[in-house]
Amino acid sequence: MFTPRRWPREAWIPLIAGLLWLWCAASFGVVGFLFSVIPGCLLLSSGFSILVYPGDLRIPQFTALGGLLGVVLAVPSLFVAGPLTGLTLIGLSAMSFVAAGAVSVWHEPHEDGVPEPQPSLRLSRQVALDDALLATLALRHPNMIADQQERLRSEVHEARQMFRDRGWLSDPATYHRMPPDLSEVHAWRTKVRSLDYEHVSFDSEYEPYEGEPGRERWLSRVANRTAHAWVMRHNDDKPRPWLICVHGYEMGMPLIDLSAFRAGRMHYKHGVNLVLPVLPLHGPRKIGKRSGEGFIAGDFLDSVHAEAQAMWDMRRLLSWIRAQGAETIGLYGLSLGGYNASLLSTFDDRLACVVAGIPATDLVRLTWRHGPAIQVRYTERNGMVHDEVQELLSVVSPLVLEPKVRHDRRYIFAGASDRLVPPDQPRDLWLHWDRPSMVWYQGAHMTFGMHREVEHMVDQAWRDSGILPA
Repeated sequence: MFTPRRWPREAWIPLIAGLLWLWCAASFGVVGFLFSVIPGCLLLSSGFSILVYPGDLRIPQFTALGGLLGVVLAVPSLFVAGPLTGLTLIGLSAMSFVAAGAVSVWHEPHEDGVPEPQPSLRLSRQVALDDALLATLALRHPNMIADQQERLRSEVHEARQMFRDRGWLSDPATYHRMPPDLSEVHAWRTKVRSLDYEHVSFDSEYEPYEGEPGRERWLSRVANRTAHAWVMRHNDDKPRPWLICVHGYEMGMPLIDLSAFRAGRMHYKHGVNLVLPVLPLHGPRKIGKRSGEGFIAGDFLDSVHAEAQAMWDMRRLLSWIRAQGAETIGLYGLSLGGYNASLLSTFDDRLACVVAGIPATDLVRLTWRHGPAIQVRYTERNGMVHDEVQELLSVVSPLVLEPKVRHDRRYIFAGASDRLVPPDQPRDLWLHWDRPSMVWYQGAHMTFGMHREVEHMVDQAWRDSGILPA
């Protein structure tokens, strides 16, 4: 049985670091004091909280953020307070960052069917990076305000009844309509860093069903009604394989997307044509200040429509790719993109392969895990419980719909200590896909690219499916 460690010694590192930051703050001047208070308070409060509240998964996230900020903000102190003080603050902040990852590893209950994490400094650093990102997400993402709770509850209950009456809950695939083929796109050539690509756009034409809760709100988002994709293709008559790469949450920008999928290597070195679709509400389709805002935010009908539109748009893109003469098309998704790649694989039996990298597979469980605990309790107390929302989102779940890609062309990789997408999610996809090829690496979500076994498996998937020469 899992038991949180009482009084973990790692907690003393951020506690001492926080005290030193606050002790030195008064000598740094007004501006220095204000900047010193941030890492000082984060490290002191989270270090103390780890001691007295062992097992709370959110506390190490703010320790990691405080340590990361401390390393950056301590650099000016080298010149203000002298090398000894500056190096001490940098060292203690860095140690606090690693300590946060170690605490997080120790306090995460082990999941059946997932390899045991092997504690090390390297693993602690990787997990701490995940935790720091989660802390920034918690600070940046707005909570569902109280006056929306009644609307959310009403929409979920009304939609469940509608979905049940129309048979979509018993046969989720029927919720998704066949989109019209895509024949014309707007395309213009552009460049980011050293990568030349085409920015392709087209009218999505997706609409929720008449009478479906949230329809008018979804259609009011004008920017989202135009679909976008980054395309790298060779201008010759040589038959070439194509690869669809689906980005993760809060991505959808050319530089980030093309870099994450090593598009230059695949295109220039291996001669592959690539299409990187922009998911709804991301990048040029965003509706707020942040890319992805509204996709996973507790407004569950929006999540349903976002996923339904993603499938609609990518199926239209598939028709356009095939109209270019493509015969071999692979599918690759990361994180939220892994969710969408897995879901798209349930609609097309002509895909050469599907690779789900660090894939999210259950948006409801993610919301319940990462959402503020008081907000989750308030939501349930107002009549919107986990199982009901889970049933609603079954129409867009890769754990419910059956994949059409052949079994030996399904691939998954995941981190045994992933904090953004807990390892039980890719494990559940592996089980649902009838245990296909899978690689577990000893690492976290943001650092999958550091692990050679991941690169080897992905390259093997491309060779096996004809994307790359055998």
